[in-house]
Amino acid sequence: MEQIKEYFKQAFTITDKDWQIFSSKLSKKEFAKKTQILCAGNIENYLSFIEKGIVRFYIPDEDNEVTFSFAFEKVFVSGYDSFLTRSPSVYNIETLTPTTVWRLSFDDLQNIYETTHIGNTIGRKASEDLFIKKSKRELSLLTQTAEERYLNLFTEQPHLLQLIPLKYIASYIGITPQALSRIRKRIS
Repeated sequence: MEQIKEYFKQAFTITDKDWQIFSSKLSKKEFAKKTQILCAGNIENYLSFIEKGIVRFYIPDEDNEVTFSFAFEKVFVSGYDSFLTRSPSVYNIETLTPTTVWRLSFDDLQNIYETTHIGNTIGRKASEDLFIKKSKRELSLLTQTAEERYLNLFTEQPHLLQLIPLKYIASYIGITPQALSRIRKRIS
């Protein structure tokens, strides 16, 4: 929970009273590797902060599921579109490693918005971070080669990238595992 407090302190000032209200609503949840946090067809009920672990977002498909995002330690994670609209998700979120998150329910977040001075700032910060991540992903798909996307992912999280199966990385950067193997061979 201290990681969240430190994360907030870097972005804005939070009073002890507001932190007490906010932190009282958080619940710690631990997931084993390969656990579905959110399944397509279900409504996302939580905004979570990853204390440790890696998760992937993917569109399920019998023949060729598509990984479209990863989330690492010290970031917010959520099926945010489903969370906001209260509509079923069209994708899954799955842990790739044992993962610990601190979660806040939709209803508790609404309560924090109403009862604290900092609530809207917290919500805005989480929203901004998730939006920036989404925008960066979209721009990378439009402006970068697969090799550049791989190198960026490698630069951002080199120690964690080793924990992600290559087939998921290949799907994420929009190529086959064989093409990823050629890229890795070329740059090594």
